[in-house]
Amino acid sequence: MKDSRIGECLWSAWEGEGYNSGFNSSIVYYTEGHVDLEEEVVKKALASSIQRDGIVYSLFEAFNLVDAGIKSQGWAGSFPGEIYQEVCDDSGVTYSGSVIDQIVPITFVEVSTYV
Repeated sequence: MKDSRIGECLWSAWEGEGYNSGFNSSIVYYTEGHVDLEEEVVKKALASSIQRDGIVYSLFEAFNLVDAGIKSQGWAGSFPGEIYQEVCDDSGVTYSGSVIDQIVPITFVEVSTYV
């Protein structure tokens, strides 16, 4: 039986375009919506994703990465026919000047993978 935790599907690794990294070596996680990372279930879900992805061995280490991570909120969407999202401003304009019609609020957490 698979280990089931509240919020386990909340966070995913960002595979989209337009996120500017703040660390030399990192992985960016995101969730749709502007969420409060001080909420225990939100933070624990992210730490669990980090551990399950093999970035660290323990939840304790994962919580430390979250605490030291770069947290930001923004907007993203995808162009028709595209599967990956692209970061944009709140009116749908991307860094390249293209306009995305349907956008969603996004919360990003970038964690360093430099050990």
